[in-house]
Amino acid sequence: MAKTAKLLEDSLLVIWNDRNADNRLEAMQRIYAPDINFFESNAGEAIVGHQAINELISKLQAEWPIEFQFELNKPSQINHTTQIVSWNLGPKGATPIATGMDVAITENDLIKSLYLFLDTK
Repeated sequence: MAKTAKLLEDSLLVIWNDRNADNRLEAMQRIYAPDINFFESNAGEAIVGHQAINELISKLQAEWPIEFQFELNKPSQINHTTQIVSWNLGPKGATPIATGMDVAITENDLIKSLYLFLDTK
């Protein structure tokens, strides 16, 4: 699999699953463009840059039980500079508390824009 085809999987499994903020920042340098735009919802403004996204992840993880992890529903798919991945969030082997999909736009082998689509129940 090409490097870019793995970026979005690494975004979830390496960055969003890691509870160590320093480790996440280091991983972001390999996966996210420095000026990445993360769109958590259509209603909000973009969250821009490694530090702002890292702070958001820390805040969200503080609300989740320690055993909550992201898991892929299936391997990511890529079409040129656009990549998608479907995921579950919750304890391994249990019914997920959230499901959704991420869409990433890549540029220069890094994720430039990241969009979250949260499934509604």
